[in-house]
Amino acid sequence: MADVGEVLMSVLSTIRVPKPGDRVHKDECALSFSSPESEGGLYVCMNSFLGFGGQYVDRHHARSGQRAYLHITRTRKAKEEDNNSGSGHPPKKKPTRLAIGIEGGFDVEQELYEEDVKVVILPDRQEVTSEDLATMPDVVRERVSLSMAGIMAADSVSHTLQVQQWDGEVRQESRHAADLKQLDNGVKIPPSGWRCEVCDLQENIWMNLTDGKVLCGRRYFDGSGGNNHALLHFQETGYPLAVKLGTITPDGADVYSYDEDDMVLDAKLPEHLSHFGIDMMTMEKTERTMTELEIAVNQRVGEWEVIQESGTTLRPMFGPGLTGMKNLGNSCYLNSVMQVLFTVPDFQSKYVSNIDKIIHDAPSDPTQDFKTQVAKLGYGLLSGEYSKPAPDPGDENGASEPRGDQIGIAPQMFKALVGRGHPEFSTNRQQDAQEFLLHFINMVERNCRSGSNPSEAFRFLVEERIVCQQSQKAKYTQRVDYIVQLPVPMDQATNTEELQEAERRREEGDTSAPTVRAQIPFTACMAALSEPEILTDFWSSAVQTKTTATKTTRFASFPDHLVIQIKKFTFGLDWVPKKLDVSIDVPDTLDLSALRATGQQPGEELLPEVAPPPLMTPDVEVKGILGSHFNEEDDSLYSPLLSPVLDDSTVSQLCDMGFPLEACRKAVYYTGNTGIDAAMNWIMSHMDDPDFSAPLVLPGCSSGAGTTPTESLSEEHLATIVSMGFSRDQATKALRATSNVLDRAVDWIFSHLDDLESMDVSEGGRSAAESEGGRDPPPGPRVRDGPGKYELFAFISHMGTSTMCGHYVSHIKKDQQWVIFNDQKVCASEKPPKDLGYLYFYRRVAE
Repeated sequence: MADVGEVLMSVLSTIRVPKPGDRVHKDECALSFSSPESEGGLYVCMNSFLGFGGQYVDRHHARSGQRAYLHITRTRKAKEEDNNSGSGHPPKKKPTRLAIGIEGGFDVEQELYEEDVKVVILPDRQEVTSEDLATMPDVVRERVSLSMAGIMAADSVSHTLQVQQWDGEVRQESRHAADLKQLDNGVKIPPSGWRCEVCDLQENIWMNLTDGKVLCGRRYFDGSGGNNHALLHFQETGYPLAVKLGTITPDGADVYSYDEDDMVLDAKLPEHLSHFGIDMMTMEKTERTMTELEIAVNQRVGEWEVIQESGTTLRPMFGPGLTGMKNLGNSCYLNSVMQVLFTVPDFQSKYVSNIDKIIHDAPSDPTQDFKTQVAKLGYGLLSGEYSKPAPDPGDENGASEPRGDQIGIAPQMFKALVGRGHPEFSTNRQQDAQEFLLHFINMVERNCRSGSNPSEAFRFLVEERIVCQQSQKAKYTQRVDYIVQLPVPMDQATNTEELQEAERRREEGDTSAPTVRAQIPFTACMAALSEPEILTDFWSSAVQTKTTATKTTRFASFPDHLVIQIKKFTFGLDWVPKKLDVSIDVPDTLDLSALRATGQQPGEELLPEVAPPPLMTPDVEVKGILGSHFNEEDDSLYSPLLSPVLDDSTVSQLCDMGFPLEACRKAVYYTGNTGIDAAMNWIMSHMDDPDFSAPLVLPGCSSGAGTTPTESLSEEHLATIVSMGFSRDQATKALRATSNVLDRAVDWIFSHLDDLESMDVSEGGRSAAESEGGRDPPPGPRVRDGPGKYELFAFISHMGTSTMCGHYVSHIKKDQQWVIFNDQKVCASEKPPKDLGYLYFYRRVAE
């Protein structure tokens, strides 16, 4: 074997020192979840700075030719007492900001591990320690030492992402603070002994900085906190700022702006407090600040007690398919969704069964490859390699019983990749699990343009039948969907009297009033989904005017796996987002056969394909830019080049409410400039439309004043539509007809299936005879179909007041046993709360 010094000299040119901007992966293997704490440690390539576990480092060496790797191993230190001031070190400070690795935030506890670092030269695995370098030539010692020090000193990619994602908690100055109105009502606040003036609560007490009212704060999702009296006072008076009594110190206090709906800074706080006899310089803190409470919740959110199934002792479970996932900071929504998806056979066969081939075909930087990272996550969840009890820091001998916590996997690379560029999923804020599910399915669609596509397991066709009540003629359209959104008819609650009694007691200030949850029958939810919807402003092409119509929604196909979302999140009358606290008796088995679409009925006439006319004023001639213009493909006598005349004041009012400009323009257009009420009703009826915010496209033309040229069409959009079973020619026509907007193009293509069947020459100039096989495949999406009978196999539950806070867990049925997945804790479920779920997952029952 060659001398190690000579070998180092021969590879010296490949050894790099990390520069600012280099991505150093020293915490996680690019192809597995091996880390420096794993058995065998982690090997970091000293050229590319990619990390690899022991089972993959030889593969990287063979493919890349790189030979020098920094081998990092970490072993856990024995736990020390927190109060180590006797050794000369001050006690560790508590975090004061919901941030990582910055002033006031969480510290990265590197002191808990002992690190062993050395250079390993492949293929013979010759080892070089820092002591060995001291005896080598200066050029070798300096270069290798600088590279080693640089790698160890560099922030890992995962740490850098955490800092970027968490550091978003800096409070802003309130716009009300500078000119806050304070009433001269003689109110003086004592320095202690505060009680809510309505319910006598003594905790979570806030003082309004305008009138000095002392009231309790909001009720938290777990039932603690206050009774919302400070919030109700703002809603009655409009007085915006309140300070939390008990948090006032010479350094400041918690100030909340109800109008801005956030914690804020008040530069004039000493003056505002002095108005009510409070001297900041003499006050001492007696309650936790809101930041401390929020941090405490985030630190506690993984504790079993928060979502424990009451009255039961849960048995930890380990093994294949029973792997926990670490919470990376409000990442429970991602953990819950991915646990369920990798229970679906399509995702298992696509990514886990083929993992050897996927890894073999992975690019030089697998950390940025979607297929590789999804396969890595799936294998980590299903293999059982990481489903082992986590070591108890206080149990050096390992004699204690296994706890619910696992070693589990930390999906840092996966989360960074699927969230990259997304304004929400790239952060560490809590997110909506349903939105993430659709986001991930969309990524799967884009990355499965050839070969099997596991998202087809959820894809189904929806048929919408609209019947003009005046002419009794019908219109049929189809669209693709992945989730059934089930409405919650609160008026159908079976315990109305209990709810009214509890509400009455709360309004009277009865703090002992029990929390009563509305009991909604599942059959009522299904009835609300299937019953016809009344359209009051429907433009009928049969009678050439607006009239009333009914819209009925049915399944044109039944997917292999059905996802049902309970629409718990809504808006109150004050437009404040809220969550419906309901219990729904969701069944274990489901038969949707009665909701199968039937298509056009015998003897039923269809509405003519004539678009509504654009809005005109009497003094506007019906002429386009080049004079009179008739559209050969349209029966209308109106020019597609005209811009509609819209009521600017109505559009402005709608925009001021926070709705997108284009949605507001469409609302005014389609309601014929009939006023704010009609436009508002249109918006509320179309908020869930995929093209809600898309630009207004005038009837009779493809994309406003012209069409989108083929050259400007998105290749990515074309490939996505083609992957759904349409030809490239059909995809081109759909995109050109909808201004290159993907969601609208998919809807358009289902509304024009008859036209597409008769396409002879494509928009791109290639005839059908020249296509593969001499003709295009029949139009239509690649959907599976079968009986509409299903059985429940998983559900995701949410705890909290909105999708932006709280906690998600998933329950999955494994071999007839319900299992609860709560981040790193995986246990047998004794009482799965099936009535409180948010997303339900059913699979088809084989007949």
